[in-house]
Amino acid sequence: MSPLAAPPSEPSAKAAVLCEALPYIHRFAGRTVVVKYGGSAIAAEDEQALSLFAEDVVLLRAIGIRPVVVHGGGPQIGALMARLGMVPEFRDGLRVTDAETLDIARMVLVGKVNRDIVGAINLHGPWAVGLSGEDAGFIRAEPRDPALGYVGEVASVDPSILERLLRESLVPVVATIGSDTTGQAYNINADSVAGAVAEALGAEKLVFLSDVDGISTDRADGSSRLSSATPEQLSELVAAGVIAGGMIPKATACSRAVSRGVKSAHILDGRLPHALLLELFTQEGIGTMVSAR
Repeated sequence: MSPLAAPPSEPSAKAAVLCEALPYIHRFAGRTVVVKYGGSAIAAEDEQALSLFAEDVVLLRAIGIRPVVVHGGGPQIGALMARLGMVPEFRDGLRVTDAETLDIARMVLVGKVNRDIVGAINLHGPWAVGLSGEDAGFIRAEPRDPALGYVGEVASVDPSILERLLRESLVPVVATIGSDTTGQAYNINADSVAGAVAEALGAEKLVFLSDVDGISTDRADGSSRLSSATPEQLSELVAAGVIAGGMIPKATACSRAVSRGVKSAHILDGRLPHALLLELFTQEGIGTMVSAR
């Protein structure tokens, strides 16, 4: 077991943690890491989980890595709709988003979840900056399907505003609302946005903090998790129906990002304390790493 996986109670154990992490710290210093913080993995209302995630992000910044956080918020949107007595409509697993639902999504993603994450990071210093894809027009959207209303896909990403923030050693926290050329807003799948942002920034790594521990070849067998995979393998697993449901956008984003220049992509269980550090700074890791090899 990696020394990072157990609480270091003795000085020698603490030293082992630092020694194992040191080569990775040197390797990734100055590189960009895009982290997709899933609403289903760690609810923004869970203060302890959010605090641990914020500590991981702050540590990455402190050792010279350039983190960018992209977050979802589907469960939180659903919860607010329920409180308002609204019944969501889904088609093929996607929420139909009319004008009223879009307003709720913007309120939750930009006004609640984004602010919670920014606030948790800024408890450690004035570093996090919250924004959405509408800001400076950095995420251009296009409608995914007229039947879904204001559900969008990423048409393009202009990373200029993110690069300016990163040059100032700030931490961008991105809510996944984009807009088209007329200014119409769209809610976009956060997995797709994270992959597109990683591509646009030429990121070293793209990390998905999910509610599963990675990609498995048998969903009924917890021991079948792949520690590593190629985009071709993921495509085969999707075609075979092994990867299904909400894992498909993650697998697709990983494959596309790696195929377009991102060095590696990772899917891991974000509910595990300090999961991000365990994946990046230990040899074994804890999730599935996707790379071209």
